[in-house]
Amino acid sequence: MSEAYHGRVHDYAMLKNEFNPNEGNWFENFKLLVDLGFLGIKKDYLAKVKMPTKKPRKKELTKEEKEYNKSVSQIRIKVEHSIGGLKRYRILSDRLRMKNMIRYNQVSGICAGLWNYILTN
Repeated sequence: MSEAYHGRVHDYAMLKNEFNPNEGNWFENFKLLVDLGFLGIKKDYLAKVKMPTKKPRKKELTKEEKEYNKSVSQIRIKVEHSIGGLKRYRILSDRLRMKNMIRYNQVSGICAGLWNYILTN
């Protein structure tokens, strides 16, 4: 888990902040599985990326592209369910007025640990 950010910050902006694309090949030994929110990742990080195919404007996806998107989503659904499980803890899903980001990061780590405990037992 990365540290929390104030306000609304896009996922890809957070990734660029944590792993500066100009400082090296961060993901050269990994195969990334991302959603369409990370459209520039292949170009910025020169990484092996598995990403759903975006529907062209005013056109439809081919049958092969739809099957590919389905295969990607079958893998990613496990991650999405994990995020949804974390949001069962209201402190992570409601608007929070806590100003102490260190404490919030501690609380989110505890919630992640609790959710992992629930999944393993």
